[in-house]
Amino acid sequence: MKRVIPYKQVMLTLPLLFLFGCTTPDVETSSTKQTETPAPETEAEEPAPVPEEPEPVVTTTSLYAIGDILLHDSVYNAAKRGEGYDFTTAFEPIAPILTEADIAIANQESMIGGSEIGLSSYPAFNSPYEVGDALQAAGVDLVTTANNHTLDRGITAIENSIAHWNEIGMPYTGSFLSEADKAEIRTLTKNDISFAFLAYTYGTNGVVPKQPYHVNYIDLEAMTPDIEAAEQAADITVVSLHFGNEYETVPNEAQQTLVQQLSDLGVDLIIGHHPHVLQPLAWIDGAEGNRTFVAYSLGNFLSGQQGDDRNTGGIVGIDVVKTVDADETTFELANPMFYPTFTRRSSANGPFEVVPLQTAKPELFEATSQHMTQWMPELEIVQ
Repeated sequence: MKRVIPYKQVMLTLPLLFLFGCTTPDVETSSTKQTETPAPETEAEEPAPVPEEPEPVVTTTSLYAIGDILLHDSVYNAAKRGEGYDFTTAFEPIAPILTEADIAIANQESMIGGSEIGLSSYPAFNSPYEVGDALQAAGVDLVTTANNHTLDRGITAIENSIAHWNEIGMPYTGSFLSEADKAEIRTLTKNDISFAFLAYTYGTNGVVPKQPYHVNYIDLEAMTPDIEAAEQAADITVVSLHFGNEYETVPNEAQQTLVQQLSDLGVDLIIGHHPHVLQPLAWIDGAEGNRTFVAYSLGNFLSGQQGDDRNTGGIVGIDVVKTVDADETTFELANPMFYPTFTRRSSANGPFEVVPLQTAKPELFEATSQHMTQWMPELEIVQ
């Protein structure tokens, strides 16, 4: 604060004049008169205003994820329309939920190598291109492609698949065309928050890739530099993992160990697939005081598998809150939610569709909600 120094007053003293008379007794003696010249008046300067502290700037981005898109022949045959396929109706019931997200991602488990190389089902999958178009129309912004079926139909299926993703402008990660393609970290930015995406699989059913970039494998030593690059490329790192044991409803020890290791490396979000059934959500505390949001398995989202447990899936969501306060920027994971879904045929011989679980199987809703919230009581179950 500026300090104001008052102007100094100056006293002016006039000399004394003494007059002496000596002829008459009534001679008067005059004394001097002291006068003061007033100092010029000045206004005291007001203190400079203290600048107001800027308000923190807060932005939020929501990220949603769905489970396996695994197209058995029953699914794509039901979607046959003339010379092509139409999967639009499969996602229409839940598209309004997906489009609420700022960013939505899906695991495309079967390669979309297209009809030209012959469609196929279990055990070696190849799916129509059109499912990619339908996912995009439903609000999906990025697909992961590292899973045990990536190499089912060889390199041609990978190349055709990636060509179509590029044609429609859909980012992909997990399998690639070259080392340069693999080295490019996929990022998406919404509301001034950036996300980096990585994807890995435990294996490829014994099929060996011709080149290491054709599919990403779970290997902590190889994953570490990828994660470090992702941490530099974006605010939030998201890792998709194809891991765990099929049809087991809780994660095994290997899953939990890997998740802890990735949290210790700074990964923010982990999205799991492969068991084909739901596994609970959890928070994991990392070595640096960070917190990681984990969905161990989102189950099937669209498939031809049978059984209630294998047709129950869902949409998981999390908000990322960015706060810029002076020179400090922080991120918080908030408002976790889960929207249970169910896959069914729209009629006896009709196309498959993904609908709210509460609509299709209300009797399963409570048990599914309890299962998903058992390690995260604050998880909001949306219906």
